[in-house]
Amino acid sequence: MSISPIWIVAALLVGGALGAGLFYVIRSQRDTRMRATAEEQARGIVSAAEGEAQDLIRQAKEEGIKLRTEVENDLNRRRADLNREEDRLQKRREQLDERFERLEEREQKLNKRQSNLDRQHNELEALKVERLAALERVAEMTRDEARQHLLQMVEDEARTDMARRIREVEDELDAEADNRARELIAMAIQRVASEYVADVTVSVVPLPSDEMKGRIIGRNGRNIRAFEQAAGVDVVVDDTPEAVTISSFDPVRREAARRALAQLVLDGRIHPARIEQLLANARKEVESIIKEEGERAAYDAGVGGLHPEIIKMLGRLKFRTSYGQQQLAHAVETARLASVIAAELGANIEIAKAGGLLHDLGKAMDHEMEGTHALLGAEFCRRYGVPESVVNCIESHHHEVEQNYVEAIIVEAADAISGARPGARRESLESYLKRVRTLEEIANSFEGVNQSYALQAGREVRIIVKPEDIDDLATIRLSKDIAKKIEESMQYPGQIKVTVIRETRAVDYAK
Repeated sequence: MSISPIWIVAALLVGGALGAGLFYVIRSQRDTRMRATAEEQARGIVSAAEGEAQDLIRQAKEEGIKLRTEVENDLNRRRADLNREEDRLQKRREQLDERFERLEEREQKLNKRQSNLDRQHNELEALKVERLAALERVAEMTRDEARQHLLQMVEDEARTDMARRIREVEDELDAEADNRARELIAMAIQRVASEYVADVTVSVVPLPSDEMKGRIIGRNGRNIRAFEQAAGVDVVVDDTPEAVTISSFDPVRREAARRALAQLVLDGRIHPARIEQLLANARKEVESIIKEEGERAAYDAGVGGLHPEIIKMLGRLKFRTSYGQQQLAHAVETARLASVIAAELGANIEIAKAGGLLHDLGKAMDHEMEGTHALLGAEFCRRYGVPESVVNCIESHHHEVEQNYVEAIIVEAADAISGARPGARRESLESYLKRVRTLEEIANSFEGVNQSYALQAGREVRIIVKPEDIDDLATIRLSKDIAKKIEESMQYPGQIKVTVIRETRAVDYAK
């Protein structure tokens, strides 16, 4: 038997409807159970929240009570502190009131004492005025006159004390300086210990006989004129037996002429052509000697690195003298003395040696140029690269410029030692008399000088002053002024002692 499709469709529809209804029923039951479960959970959460809220409220109340208790305790403590501070301030106020009362009492006492002092001061002022008036009547002087007299007495006493103290200090310093300087100078001279350098450099040519004078003069003076013109010197033929003298301001030219004339005398052939030949040879020989002497002097003094032109100019001092002292030997001796003194004083030895060797370099050229030998030598050395410290030693050793280095002072002292040694220099009678006369004229040119005398060959000048015009302090000042003027206006070897004497004599007669 076959089933109709309609029935099949109907059955499917009925089954679907039944399934849908069953699904709905099941879902409704599940939703109901879930809702009930959610409600139970919600009630549990609410119940737990309410419990927690109760706990929080209880804790908050307990903390509030605790905080209130602490605040009340703090307030009570602060209130107690304020009460104690108020009590202390009250006690301090009472103490200040008591002190203020005592100060008022003291002020009243001070006011009374000040009133008494003012009254006593007024009485003393009145008494002072009265006594001053009485003193003026007794002394027959006004107050201003008495003050002026007192000031004059104090000034005179102070000037006397000042002069005495100055003399004491100067005596102490002079004694100490003399001892130290004596030790240095004695040691320097002892260590150098050079021989005397007072060479007599007179250009005299010896002749085998007086007949040679006629040959030197030549026929009608031809030979002597040719020689003088070629050599640039003057030949003096006088009555001196077996000698002729050569005169010239240039020592190098004079030396070349002396050597050439000596060769002519030895050769015997004297005529103008021979004269010119021998003069040329003599000039070359002198130039060679100048260079050798300059190098030897630099080596002996221990000064190196000098320019060849400086060496050549230094060698020219071989033929230059000052007061009879040969200047090249004097320069070497000064360099040695300066090095010894510089070593003892802790100064620069190289600068002192170079300054001592070159200090008189200008004397090799001062006959050719205008200016002092110190400035000429300094300018020449500066031109050829000599250090400024050495140049200052050269240009300041006669105080023409300021001495900027201690080595310059040492060079000046060494120069004075070398020139002032006994026998080192000589001077003519005319120069000696002129120097002595100039010393006395300088001393007499000062106001208040009564008499002056130059002693010890011009090494000391003694001045006697008028005691009514010059006091003790002015005596010291006068000695310094005279010494300064002598330094500025004179040139002399060594040093000159200036002694000022102030003497008061009281003379009376017994009848």
